[in-house]
Amino acid sequence: MRNFLSLPVQSNFMDKRWVLKEQGNEETVQHLAQVLNIDQNLANLLVQRGITTFEEARSFFRPSLDELHDPFLMNDMHQAVDRIESAINHGEKILVYGDYDVDGTTAVALVYTFLKSIYDNIDFYIPDRYQEGYGISYKSIDFASENGFKLVIVLDCGIKAVEKIAYAKSKGIDYIIADHHRPGEQLPEAVAVLDPKRPDSVYPYDELSGCGVGFKLIQAYAQKHNIAFENLVQYLDLVVVSIASDIVKITGENRILAYYGLKIINTEPRPGIEAILKFCGINRKIDSVVDDSDYIFSRNLTISDLVFLVGPRINAAGRIESANNSVSLLVAESLQMAQEFANRINDFNTERKDLDAQTTIEATEMIRTDDILMNARSTIVYNPDWHKGVIGIVASRLIETYYKPTVVLTKSNGLITGSARSVKDFDIYDAVDACSDLLEHFGGHKYAAGLSLKPENLNSFKKRFEEFVSENITQGMMIPEVEIDAKICLNDITKKFFRVLKQFAPFGPGNMSPVFMSENLIDTGLGRIVGKNHLKLEVVHKDIRGYPIPAIAFQQSEHLAVIKQNKPFNICYHIEENEWNGVVNLQLNVKDIRPMNEDDHFSSY
Repeated sequence: MRNFLSLPVQSNFMDKRWVLKEQGNEETVQHLAQVLNIDQNLANLLVQRGITTFEEARSFFRPSLDELHDPFLMNDMHQAVDRIESAINHGEKILVYGDYDVDGTTAVALVYTFLKSIYDNIDFYIPDRYQEGYGISYKSIDFASENGFKLVIVLDCGIKAVEKIAYAKSKGIDYIIADHHRPGEQLPEAVAVLDPKRPDSVYPYDELSGCGVGFKLIQAYAQKHNIAFENLVQYLDLVVVSIASDIVKITGENRILAYYGLKIINTEPRPGIEAILKFCGINRKIDSVVDDSDYIFSRNLTISDLVFLVGPRINAAGRIESANNSVSLLVAESLQMAQEFANRINDFNTERKDLDAQTTIEATEMIRTDDILMNARSTIVYNPDWHKGVIGIVASRLIETYYKPTVVLTKSNGLITGSARSVKDFDIYDAVDACSDLLEHFGGHKYAAGLSLKPENLNSFKKRFEEFVSENITQGMMIPEVEIDAKICLNDITKKFFRVLKQFAPFGPGNMSPVFMSENLIDTGLGRIVGKNHLKLEVVHKDIRGYPIPAIAFQQSEHLAVIKQNKPFNICYHIEENEWNGVVNLQLNVKDIRPMNEDDHFSSY
């Protein structure tokens, strides 16, 4: 049960509603706070996450690789390992194949690098986004046949490739599919189909990324051949980049993999990732500073850093040219070699950002000038000239503005192809699936999907998709929601409080960075606009003595006029560290600001 604090208020882009999560059982919270010697607000966060005992809290705060599941619990894992073993014993050529996005390229880099360390007769293949499209392509099967590959290991795609696997079998090529997307009604007749989302799956965790499934494959092979698990830890940097970029849940097994993957990135990043970080102004190795202009990034990188800094650059190669560049970067054995690919990829990323910005402007104008689109429950925009590589990004941008299930379409190789993105609690995959008879291909997750269709089916698709959304989305789903974990007093935010809070990381879906709410605040008089449209504050409670805390509210400068009148307000926010000129301080990252009304009711702290 969730408590709606009040009606929506106007924010910078659109109305938002504040929703207070159900609080943990009071007796359980108090007990946990006592046995862990932590603040009750922190104990409440644990209980909200289903953690109610000392042992569960210890496992949460101290993830252990020993708690990873046995990879052989995954359906067909024995067959997959046996087929790889047979290929190696018989000297067969092995091809490692994967999707062109971050999840696919990291998965290919992981499996290829591991197998390359024990076997030479191996290569990798990434399909061309524009010539071959998503998933297993007929062109790649012909390539494998013409070049003598007898085994193809497919990563992050292939779960619906029933006809293509049948074609490959007719060519005498065996396939292992390691995917994490939802299967169709029929599984491909591959040697092995590894997918924790199989309807008959008995694997204990079904939220792995595609790269995560690839890791379970090499874990199984290593386990059978007595290769020490310590030799696999070096690959977890690739796994955490995939977890972050593919926006899978950071719970259970993913939390363990992400926790140790971040440790690798923050201590010994592989050359390819280190080269990317340098382009982000981040240098992990102090002794490699060339001149005084180099910036040393002292705080540890987080999941958010991977999402916004590393992932887009890896993705850029496949969006603009060829994702083979990304795999080559990630498998590079020296920083010098990696730097060459990183230079190229950074250029692709610059081009990608320009295309993204221009396409977003065009799509926004298309919506703004069309009354039907403005009033529809969904957003579907099409321009045959848009660049296929940025339409997914543009779909996400449009949701930021209009907050509706969104499909952005362009034309490629005679077909209309698109990316779909969704809003909270609405399953976009189901909406696309409802139009499956009009589509040539589709696949994806609850919040993101890809699709293609013939031009003559476009109008029917638009109508069907809008009808499904209208029938299944509620009005509440179309209002952006700020979920608040707890109401706290600013005085609760001590150094010890934040030290414990940091141990809740890594944050992401399923374990989001907590959002707190504090009421009846005023600014100390230092409130001002910084950058283009950001609000910098220093806040205290109006009627409670305490030290002021710095706060930053991105894209919320419209609140400054009210705040300058010394009128009290409420905020919801994350607590974070802000580093400036080598000094690290706590800061509130404000998600929303709500002027306080005279009839507002405030609970005591």
